[in-house]
Amino acid sequence: MVSWAKRRIAKSRYLWQLVSWREGTNEVLCSRFARLRVRPAHEDFKRSEPRPEEWLLVEWPEDETAPTKYWLSTLLEDMALEEMVLITKMRWRIERDYRELKQELGLGHFEGRGWRGFHHHAALCIAAYGFLIRERIAFPPCGDRGSLGFKEPAIPAGYRPRGTAGTARAA
Repeated sequence: MVSWAKRRIAKSRYLWQLVSWREGTNEVLCSRFARLRVRPAHEDFKRSEPRPEEWLLVEWPEDETAPTKYWLSTLLEDMALEEMVLITKMRWRIERDYRELKQELGLGHFEGRGWRGFHHHAALCIAAYGFLIRERIAFPPCGDRGSLGFKEPAIPAGYRPRGTAGTARAA
């Protein structure tokens, strides 16, 4: 990373904001974040025009002596800092879901050789994962369905479950 950007962010007290992104096991997870518009310049001498500006998002926990994490992001220019942090920190959830897919649902156990076989295997693993997530939402450990923010989908008018007696279809 460019040292002038590090110095500018570290010295600018007004840029740092305390942002929380989710509830942890014991407390709400929060840290100090700053962001700055920068233009990456990796091998720009090979390009006819400079790269577009991106966000440089920096995390500096209060118990650390210097910033600890840096991200480059192509998110929208007018995006709120809280939303940017939420999206950035969502990586942990994605990695956890991927690990669960690989270890518990068998995505990592495919031993075939063809793309079609892997595609079928992955589709079944993802369908099973979707079913398990739906079951977790339906029966949360705390017993409160509303706490997750999900609503039961509405049944469309005229819906008839497969295999039930109903009006005859026109041929």
